[in-house]
Amino acid sequence: MDERLRKQLVFSLEIDKEKNIFRQTHLSGHGRNENDAEHAWHMALMAYLLREYANEEVDITRVMLMCLIHDIVEIDAGDTYAYDEEELKTQKAREEAAKERIFSMLPKDQKEEFTALFDEFEEYETADSKFAHAMDNFQPLILNNSNEGGDWKEHGVTAKTVYSRQNKTRLGSEKLFEVTDRILKENIRKGSLPEEKPTE
Repeated sequence: MDERLRKQLVFSLEIDKEKNIFRQTHLSGHGRNENDAEHAWHMALMAYLLREYANEEVDITRVMLMCLIHDIVEIDAGDTYAYDEEELKTQKAREEAAKERIFSMLPKDQKEEFTALFDEFEEYETADSKFAHAMDNFQPLILNNSNEGGDWKEHGVTAKTVYSRQNKTRLGSEKLFEVTDRILKENIRKGSLPEEKPTE
């Protein structure tokens, strides 16, 4: 076997570990916690289906690839819950180290390609990355909504905190943010998402 193919297969086996990284979000129907690979697959397919709602024209192949690779680093770094302030402080350093180790398994040109895509996603500046991020916000939102806001309730998350993250969805898709806003307001109305933390 030539060296290039050997490296590609080593990487292919390594990324199988993403299936073992479980997130805080639960599957619809009050199922188990979803894993990172399921999340990535789901948001990549959603990106393709919903591409017409992107604010700007996007290269959907690049968007889908961003969706598929954005959490590979969590094989080493672990899942960081979007609303865990302590974990968020060290997230970037953990993920940078993981990116270097895991993508270095690839042939040089593919390492550079995946690293550039990952960095573009993280920098949140291009139309492609903004739409990919919109999917990263919207996919867990619809799962959580299907479960009556169970994950928000479990973690004691407030509407203000959720809006601080979800407001960024509008950078990639104003249309999907309109849906997001309706979902959040409905959960506030139902009591699934308190506007403020209860006083002790």
